[in-house]
Amino acid sequence: QVQLVESGGGSVQAGGSLRLSCAASSHTYNLCMGWFRQVPGKQREGLASIHIGSRSKCYADSVKGRFAISQENAKNMVYLQMNSLKPEDTGMYYCALGWARSLMASSYNYWGQGTQVTVSS
Repeated sequence: QVQLVESGGGSVQAGGSLRLSCAASSHTYNLCMGWFRQVPGKQREGLASIHIGSRSKCYADSVKGRFAISQENAKNMVYLQMNSLKPEDTGMYYCALGWARSLMASSYNYWGQGTQVTVSS
């Protein structure tokens, strides 16, 4: 059973930046990690995904050009650098582990507990 732990959330003003981290309890090579956001009353939204082996990435249109997903294999870590944050980026952010690089929550088998991001105007 893989455990994922997110960190790095917090409160920031619009235009600011945050870097989220996701620590996996075991190796994730040849698997895919994704970052998702959820706000109350809405479905979990896929933001970015990376294939750990090939490093291929994909992004949701809503964050393309502002967010960047990256990995650090030696530490089993995946990051989400978030720049030019907007109030609509507010939500609970989750990392997830699965076998397909996808922005669909159903593609992922393991989830972290989430870290809250609040962007004020």
